[in-house]
Amino acid sequence: MALLKVKFNQKKRVKLAQGLWLMNWFSVFAGILVFSMGLFLKIELRKRSEVMDNSESHFVPNSLILMGILSCAFNGFAGKICYDSLDPAKFAKWKPLLKPYLALCFFFNILIFFVALICFLMRGSLESTLAQGLKNGMKFYRDTDTPGRCFMKKTIDMLQIEFKCCGNNGFKDWFEIQWISNRYLDFSSKEVKDRIKSNVDGRYLVDGVPFSCCNPSSPRPCIQYQVTNNSAHYSYDYQTEELNLWRRGCREALLHYYSSMMSSMGAVVLLVWLFETSVMVGLRLLHTSLESITNPEDPECESEGWILENSLKDTLKSALERLKKIGKFNQVEADAEGAEGEEGGKTPAITTVS
Repeated sequence: MALLKVKFNQKKRVKLAQGLWLMNWFSVFAGILVFSMGLFLKIELRKRSEVMDNSESHFVPNSLILMGILSCAFNGFAGKICYDSLDPAKFAKWKPLLKPYLALCFFFNILIFFVALICFLMRGSLESTLAQGLKNGMKFYRDTDTPGRCFMKKTIDMLQIEFKCCGNNGFKDWFEIQWISNRYLDFSSKEVKDRIKSNVDGRYLVDGVPFSCCNPSSPRPCIQYQVTNNSAHYSYDYQTEELNLWRRGCREALLHYYSSMMSSMGAVVLLVWLFETSVMVGLRLLHTSLESITNPEDPECESEGWILENSLKDTLKSALERLKKIGKFNQVEADAEGAEGEEGGKTPAITTVS
C-alpha cells in the first residue's frame, strides 16, 4: 500500500504546482537568509580570531554559507520544474531528472538538519577554544613592541570594555601573568627587584589588572592596583567590598554571546529544514501524480500521487535487499579476480627429457 496516497484532478495538480512554485521562491529567500547568517557569524568570529585557539569554530558559519548557496540552487531549479509542469510538453524533459533530484533533496535535507544540530552543540568546542585562546592572548598583552603581537593589548582592552568582562575566568587571572612590559619597569627600584626575585620564573607579578577591567558605573574611583591589599586603600575590605571591576570572565561573556547567536541561528535553520521538507514532499506528490496519469492525451483525467509507492516497511525491506545484492555481486567479482590472480601466479612445471 502506497504511503500518503492522494487523488488529484487537473485543478488540484495546477494548484499544487503553483503553490510549490511560490514555496520554492520563498525557500530561495530562506537560503539567502541562511547564507547571510553564516556570513555574519564568520565576520563576528574573525573579529576575535586572536583570542581563539583554532579555526574549528568556523565550521558552523562555513556550513551555513554552503547550505544557503545549495538551498538557492536547489529551490531555483525546483521552481523551474514546477512552472514547466503546467505544460506537459515542457515537463517531459524534466521527467528523467526528477527521481535523482528528489534523492539529492532528501540528502540535502539531512545535511540541513545536521547543520541545525551543530549550531546547538558547538558550545563545548567553542568553550575550549576560547579558554585557550584568551589564555594565550593575555600572555601576549605586554608584547606591545613585538611584531605580530603588538595589537594584542588593544584587542584585549577593547574586548574587556565591549563585553564588560575581565580576564579569562575572572579578574584574578591577571595576578598570575606579567601583563606589564619590561620596558615600563624601573629595574633600579627595590620593589621591582624584590617582586622579580620572589618569583621562580623571574616575572613581575602584581595583584592588579589593566584599566579595561574597571567598571565605569562604580561610584568609587577604580582600584586596579593592590586589589587584595586592604591597607593600601581607605575604607576598603577586599573580602567584603563590592569591587569596581568586572566580575565576569571574558570566556563566559564571549561564550554566552556566540552560543546565544548560534542557538538563534539553529532555530532559524530548523524552520528552514521544515519548510524544505514540506517542499520536497509536495514535489514528490506532484511528480507521482503526473507520472500516474493513465491517458496523457487527456490532461483533465484523475491521477494518484504518493510519497512512497509501497509502505515504509516494504520500502526499507526492498532497499536492504538491493544493498545485499550489490554486496554479494561485489564479493563474487572480488573472488573471481582473486582466483584469476592465483592461476596467473602459478608457473607450469617443465619436465626435461634427457
